[in-house]
Amino acid sequence: MIRLGSLAGYPFEGPRVLGGWNPPSAPGVYAILYRPEVDLKPQDFAVIYVNHSEDLSGEDFPFRHRASSCWVKRAGDKWKLHICTYEVPGGLSSHREQIMQELIAVYRPGCNSEKYDPTWKDQWIGSYKAPTTNPLTTRRDP
Repeated sequence: MIRLGSLAGYPFEGPRVLGGWNPPSAPGVYAILYRPEVDLKPQDFAVIYVNHSEDLSGEDFPFRHRASSCWVKRAGDKWKLHICTYEVPGGLSSHREQIMQELIAVYRPGCNSEKYDPTWKDQWIGSYKAPTTNPLTTRRDP
């Protein structure tokens, strides 16, 4: 398992080597990864593509996918590619789309043409001041 996303992240299955992976016949969000510094940091992965699907088995994995040439170019070799998936519990297509957009905003994967802004703006949620935001102690005069 690998966690992807902001804060605690989403629990993705994998990563698994893409070349030997058999996709399930299920809806889910998926991320394509590779190890940029396999000798120095073998546990680190870079996210290079994120998407979602109604049926993962229909996505032309592993190497007939429309973006696979970009993946191979970024990783340097098709056998260096990994995949991880997240089957959203009770999730609709809109939920998968939202998770995909968040992951694209966080990781800015080079093989995605879509780009999303990771910044929250005050006008979206507003700002407030509450007594609980003050320091817990008050200054005492001697």
